[in-house]
Amino acid sequence: MISNWLAAALGRRNIHYGWVMVGVTFLAALISAGTVGAPGVFIVPLQKEFGWSTAEISSALSIRFILFGLMAPFAAALLNRYGLRNVTLTAQLIVVSALVASLAMTQVWQLMLLWGVVIGIGTGMTALVLGATIATRWFAARRGLVVGIMTASVATGQLVFLPLLAILTERFGWRLALSFVCVMLGVSATAVALVMRDRPSDVGLRPFGDEGSEPLPTPPVSHAPITAVALGTLRDVSTSSAFWILFATFFVCGASTNGLVQVHLIPMCLDFGIPQVQAAGLLAAMGIFDFFGTIMSGWLSDRYDNRWLLFWYYGLRGLSLVFLPFSDFSFYGLSLFAMFYGLDWIATVPPTVRLTAQKFGPERANLVFGWIFAGHQLGAGTAAFGAGLSRTLLASYLPAFFIAGALCVFAALIVLALARHPKPAVALAASR
Repeated sequence: MISNWLAAALGRRNIHYGWVMVGVTFLAALISAGTVGAPGVFIVPLQKEFGWSTAEISSALSIRFILFGLMAPFAAALLNRYGLRNVTLTAQLIVVSALVASLAMTQVWQLMLLWGVVIGIGTGMTALVLGATIATRWFAARRGLVVGIMTASVATGQLVFLPLLAILTERFGWRLALSFVCVMLGVSATAVALVMRDRPSDVGLRPFGDEGSEPLPTPPVSHAPITAVALGTLRDVSTSSAFWILFATFFVCGASTNGLVQVHLIPMCLDFGIPQVQAAGLLAAMGIFDFFGTIMSGWLSDRYDNRWLLFWYYGLRGLSLVFLPFSDFSFYGLSLFAMFYGLDWIATVPPTVRLTAQKFGPERANLVFGWIFAGHQLGAGTAAFGAGLSRTLLASYLPAFFIAGALCVFAALIVLALARHPKPAVALAASR
């Protein structure tokens, strides 16, 4: 198998195979980010072709965001049961099937079924849980940095895909742009099939930074029902205040990023006379800042108190969202917003993952983080629908941005209630 040959070749150069896992996961997440962000480019073309309202399209995207999040804890159980490669390939097949079918859609219920339900389930089968699983399973050291690198793939996906999709949509229509996304998902699936493995022991290694001499034994696979594993984990952590604080702050994170800015920034810019390609370029610029900001956040989370990192991230994000309506949408104002907002768009993920692992243990961190990420996507779904409703009823997106800014300030304050030194991990029912 190519992975065994590659691991041996890299080992002779003192390069751990875990970095290959980071690379292939980065690629898969990058292309998935392009898939998730694409509807922000397609909202206006769909309105023009089918006459659908912003609220109707936002409803489909809201369903997708919510399912994307609710799948996360079950995705963690699936990854633990069936392996990283099998689950990732299945997820990509589901997403491609829905995208291909959507090329022929003509009714809004088809949009809700394909872009809402099916793609929500497909993308949710991996989501950020895949990166968290690899970081905690393949790395004993540099976990924060690894999470930062893989999370930065979302920013890179925006940087690479959104301006290109906007150009393709403007010149050739949304269907050709969507077909391009399908081709890229095929490229990602090929890479996953060739090199992704489940655990370091599969290639005769210990996790990076683990100084032991023999590969760690593979933990026994739980044969308990997936639903029982996921819900059992939720039951066990539901008595922990740390879980609910992380859940609430990640709800705000999703509401102020994916659900609001990723979906509605482009159509809001059109309301202020900014062309679609230029608006997509603004998201790409934010992606540049976020790429470096998220990696730096991972580096910082390995060295400093993660509570205070989250305090500053949420606080600065809230201030930037409140500032945006006062920017006059000038080149200078939007550039300033893109810099401050972009630097901490997803910078919250590495500290959140590390706090989860510290509190609940590295082996079960992906299951607990799955439920915390569900909060993120519930927030995203709420904001996606709420902002679309604001635009439909009030003819303005601005109230949604003010509310999101206030929520970020609230999240910055409550995160400080977490204990500085977490107690030993609580026992989880993951093996049921």
